[in-house]
Amino acid sequence: MAVAASRRAVMTLYSDPVCPYCHRVRMVLAEKGISVDVVDVDAHDLPDEVMDFNPYGTVPTLVDRDLRLYESQIIMEYLDERFPHPPLLPVDPVSRANARLFMYRIDRDWYALMRRIAMGDQKEAAQARKELLESLIVTAPVFGAHPYFMSEEFSIVDCCVAPLLWRLPRLGIELPAQCAPIRAYMKRIFSTDAFRQSLSDAEKEMAA
Repeated sequence: MAVAASRRAVMTLYSDPVCPYCHRVRMVLAEKGISVDVVDVDAHDLPDEVMDFNPYGTVPTLVDRDLRLYESQIIMEYLDERFPHPPLLPVDPVSRANARLFMYRIDRDWYALMRRIAMGDQKEAAQARKELLESLIVTAPVFGAHPYFMSEEFSIVDCCVAPLLWRLPRLGIELPAQCAPIRAYMKRIFSTDAFRQSLSDAEKEMAA
């Protein structure tokens, strides 16, 4: 996958095609139209160059000239600062801090449960699936309060939420009727050009 833009590609993103954290970064790249070489790798069998660039041996890993970055949120914020248009984080400190807090809670609550579903035994996965669905049901009204997640504008927080929601069918979660605001949000986000461009071939198959 290569995200096309008018800027010449000077960056390389090492990305696992099914990793939701890599998907987040690809959403930012697509939203901003940043030209980048995306190298698909297996997170469980990384090539030597990724191990050289990243002491933790994880993806996503971004190489921008002499800069090597890892951890999805750090990469996303770097891209937002280096390519400021369109901005994906608020300008004022209070709103920016709130956005970071939302991302922290999404990671700590929803992504942690997603990992338990994917990696736990059958009993643990079932419990985590139940907890994630219950949390989404409780949070559903939040999705209906604004066009985007707690915001009138598309933001970096949406880039964190959308990859998880895209994977709900794969996680064995079907949203009930009371989650209509989430369904409407998903339809709105998933239909954008940036989201469609961010999808790897493997991620496209998740919707099949």
